[in-house]
Amino acid sequence: MVAGYFLYKFSTAFRVKHGGGGPGEKWEKQPQKLITGGPYGFTRNPVYLGHLIFLIGLALTLQSLFAAILAVVTAVAFQRRILRDENRLAGVFGQEYFEYKSRVKRWIPGVY
Repeated sequence: MVAGYFLYKFSTAFRVKHGGGGPGEKWEKQPQKLITGGPYGFTRNPVYLGHLIFLIGLALTLQSLFAAILAVVTAVAFQRRILRDENRLAGVFGQEYFEYKSRVKRWIPGVY
């Protein structure tokens, strides 16, 4: 849980500090540039990944079926949101985003 929380908070702060938009997922502040360093050099979605790691840790710690179901539902919702975000980022950053996308996996570094 701690690792997931840290990844979530660190990735959000890193993105905001380096001009990658606001702290939320609603794009209330458009990204100034494509962030490809720090945690974004390993996975394109470290904020969502950190959130899911936290939820999985919570489910395991509490041995809770409800928390496990919540983690799965959240993962599906994040996947849908990511697909929309990817279309938006491709529209904003074009070829730069496609090159980044070809180098860095969506979820798990080196896997998916």
